[in-house]
Amino acid sequence: MAVKMIALDMDGTLLNPQHEITAAVKAAIEQAKAKGILVVLASGRPYIGMQKYVAELGLNVPDQYCISYNGGLVQRAEDGHPILETTLGMEDYHYFEQLSQQLQVHFQALDKQYLYTPNQDISRYTVHESEITGIPLRYRSVEAMDADLRFPKLMMVDEPEQLDKAISQLPADLHDRYTLVKSANHYLEILDKRVSKGNSVRHLAEKLGISAEEVLAVGDHENDLTMLAWAGYGVAMGNAIDAVKEQATYHTASNREDGVAKAIQQWAL
Repeated sequence: MAVKMIALDMDGTLLNPQHEITAAVKAAIEQAKAKGILVVLASGRPYIGMQKYVAELGLNVPDQYCISYNGGLVQRAEDGHPILETTLGMEDYHYFEQLSQQLQVHFQALDKQYLYTPNQDISRYTVHESEITGIPLRYRSVEAMDADLRFPKLMMVDEPEQLDKAISQLPADLHDRYTLVKSANHYLEILDKRVSKGNSVRHLAEKLGISAEEVLAVGDHENDLTMLAWAGYGVAMGNAIDAVKEQATYHTASNREDGVAKAIQQWAL
């Protein structure tokens, strides 16, 4: 069946290690757009961290969409206006902030405008998140946080070994109450139980009358698994973690080798 939608993870997939879209990848996306295929960026990043690439690919126009916060928001690509929004509240924030203290890992929270951390010794990974995505970083004590804030995602962040130790000690029932997924070796994403890239891609496709069999999804990390499982063409990058390679039906080259371009050429064009 012909592909009508391409859902692309960004870091480790669309972007090369220098956080760039290569000429080959851009050309393949242009060919797909010319064929009438909808190209949707699906990222763990906030919208502010996607805008530069949305514009670079010419997706900042009406009737184009993007998925941010690992599915917490489905948005119009041109202005970030949400068409599906599923968030956590301050009760969740307080619970995971306390749990992070107990497990001795750093903690951060993102709303639509800011990246907040209650840690005075701010993690280098929190700083990295702000620098890479462009979302402003704010240190705020727990007591200073606005009680009405809503968060597309919360995060535990730390050195990979320390974070994995903390994950192994999480209460077992958390997996029934929340979506918990690693987006990198040093990031654990905490989302509403209904949220995943797979659910958001499915929601958008159904809204547009596109079936799973008409969707090509490409990714590299744990947070991409649901998206690759749902799509008719689930493609693992050459640099993907083993779990993604094992689940994916198809495989392409790495993000150093224009893997996205090759996937689009082979299965969409």
